[in-house]
Amino acid sequence: MVKRIAGKIKWREVLTYALFVVLAALVWYGHAMQSARNTRVPVLVNYTDAPGTLAFSGNGLPDTIMVEIRDAGARLSAYHREPLRLTIDLRPYLHGEKGSVHITADALRRSISDLLQGTSRLIEIAPEEIICDYYTEQEKTVVLAVADDWRPAPEYQPVGKPVLSRTRAKIYGAAERLEPIDTIFTRPTARTDLMDTTTLRMALALPDNIRSNTDSVDVRIITERFTEKKMIIPILVDGVPEGYRIRIFPREVEVTVRVGISHFSQVTDEHVRAVCRYSPEMKEKLDVTLVYSNPYITTAWAYPGVVEFLLEQ
Repeated sequence: MVKRIAGKIKWREVLTYALFVVLAALVWYGHAMQSARNTRVPVLVNYTDAPGTLAFSGNGLPDTIMVEIRDAGARLSAYHREPLRLTIDLRPYLHGEKGSVHITADALRRSISDLLQGTSRLIEIAPEEIICDYYTEQEKTVVLAVADDWRPAPEYQPVGKPVLSRTRAKIYGAAERLEPIDTIFTRPTARTDLMDTTTLRMALALPDNIRSNTDSVDVRIITERFTEKKMIIPILVDGVPEGYRIRIFPREVEVTVRVGISHFSQVTDEHVRAVCRYSPEMKEKLDVTLVYSNPYITTAWAYPGVVEFLLEQ
C-alpha cells in the first residue's frame, strides 16, 4: 500500500517546490535583516564611586533601563545577544550626607547613545530620568560564622572546622540596629550529603534593614570516611573518701572510638581515660565516663557503661 502511494508521488515536483520555499525563506530573512525596524532591549546599569555607607530610599537606583532602538535587523540582533552595559559615576550627584541623585533625561540619552552602533538611532528610554533620595548610614565590622545545619554523608565525618573565604564583613544601617550585632551567620543550607572536600557558596542571613558589603561567603568543608577502633583500658575512680578503698567490677572497660581513616594510627589507649566518680549517694553502681584528649576522636562510648562497686574501710 505504502509503496503504491509512494510510486504515484511526483518527487521531482515536490523537491522543486521545497527548493523554492527554502529560497523564498532565505530571501525574506535577508530582507528582514536589512530592513530598518524598532526593537526594545535592556541596558544594564552599574553605579560606581558610591561609599558603602550610602543608602537609597524606595527601590533604590534602577539596575536596568529599557530602550527602544531603530536600526537594521542584523544590527538589532546583536543588541539582544550582548546586552548594553552603562556605567554611571555617582560622585557628581552626591552632595553631603543626604540629598537626591538626579540624572536628567538628556544625560541618560547621551550616555546610552554613546553605547550604540553608528547606524542605530535611540527612539525612547524608560525611565526617562533617574531621581532617587539618598542618605548616609552607620558602618560596623562583624565576624562571619557558619550556621551549623550541614551534615556529612553517611559514614563520613568532618575534619576540623569549616574554613571561610572571609572571616569579617562590613554591615550598614541605623546605629541602634547595628549596636547589638557582632556576628552574622550564613543562611541554612540543609545539606546532608557532603563528602571529601566541598566548597559551598552560602548566603548571609542579614537582619532586616541591614546591608552588607558582601551577600555571601565561600565555605570549604572537609570530610572523610570514619572507622571505629576498640581498646581495653582500666577504670579510674575519683572521689573515694580518705581512709576507704573501693573495689569495682569489672576493673576494665571496652572502649570504642570513632576516628577518621587518615588518623586511625594516631589514636592509642593513652588518649582515652575511663573514670568513675564516687559519691555517698551511690549505692551499688557507678557510671563510666570517658575523657579523651586526641582531637581526631569525634566520639567514644564504653561497654559496660556502669560498674558495680564495693566500698571498704
